[in-house]
Amino acid sequence: MEILYRDEDILVCIKPARVLSTDEPGGLPELVRQELGIRDVRTVHRLDRVVSGLMVLALNAAAASDLSAQIREGRFEKEYMAVVHGCPNEKEGQFRDLLIRDKARKMTMVADAPGKGVLPAILGYRLLGSRDGLSKVRIRLETGRTHQIRVQFASRGMPLVGERKYAVLEDDCEIALWSYELGFFHPKTKEWMTFSKEPPESYPWSIF
Repeated sequence: MEILYRDEDILVCIKPARVLSTDEPGGLPELVRQELGIRDVRTVHRLDRVVSGLMVLALNAAAASDLSAQIREGRFEKEYMAVVHGCPNEKEGQFRDLLIRDKARKMTMVADAPGKGVLPAILGYRLLGSRDGLSKVRIRLETGRTHQIRVQFASRGMPLVGERKYAVLEDDCEIALWSYELGFFHPKTKEWMTFSKEPPESYPWSIF
């Protein structure tokens, strides 16, 4: 497990693909406990099981409460990188949608109008490069809906490379969505902290 930072309150590490971010058997908190011998490990934000990249974990109840409050209040910043099929019309822009969650199918969909269970979803993106029919984008989430990035790009005809839930393309790789940067106030010192990590040098990241 790759660890970028650790103190008595928080741990910043890389979540591997196919590992749950939640505290369940085989999940990231359990792996941290096993590897580092830390007993109190708490998830404060999530990544989809198939997604990899940066996560911060709380190492006590006070840290978990403070970080969770930052997330609720919009003070916790998250940026991602993704490789998508196609290319956005603009080099920089914003996607705004209404999303609804189908819990039975475990899928998120774009809604036509406001209603029960319908929530706004906003993200900003910047095109980093295009090649061979694919585009690399940097994404800043303004809301944190389940599968938000995957749904908002797929609904515009730009599914993520490796996507298997919201597209029928058979890319021979894991989904190209990477938690690239986290920014938050340290729960104890209140110092602003930023961590970033480039995606792995494997396909499709390697073509850019």
